[in-house]
Amino acid sequence: QVQLVESGGGLVQAGGSLRLSCAASGSIFSINVMGWYRQAPGKQRELVATISSGGTTYYTDSVKGRFTISRDNAKNTVYLQMNSLKPEDTAVYYCTLRWGSRSNYWGQGTQVTVSS
Repeated sequence: QVQLVESGGGLVQAGGSLRLSCAASGSIFSINVMGWYRQAPGKQRELVATISSGGTTYYTDSVKGRFTISRDNAKNTVYLQMNSLKPEDTAVYYCTLRWGSRSNYWGQGTQVTVSS
């Protein structure tokens, strides 16, 4: 079984920073993609950023230049450094890990609240 444990959410004022972490454990294929989704109240879950085990990154347009995704392959851990936070970044952030066509795992979610 694969487990993802997130940490680092919280309350921050607009313009502030937070760093999310997600540690994966279990039987994990070495070639994989880790990432972050978020879901705001009343909205659909959206992809925020991904990073492959080889280091290729993707960001949704709304976070480019403000968020940085990184990972430590030895620790099976992914990070999301969030700077210049805006109230519209308020959401539950979910960590994901996937490989192949059938292996897709989710964390329990961590709340990020940005006050104006």
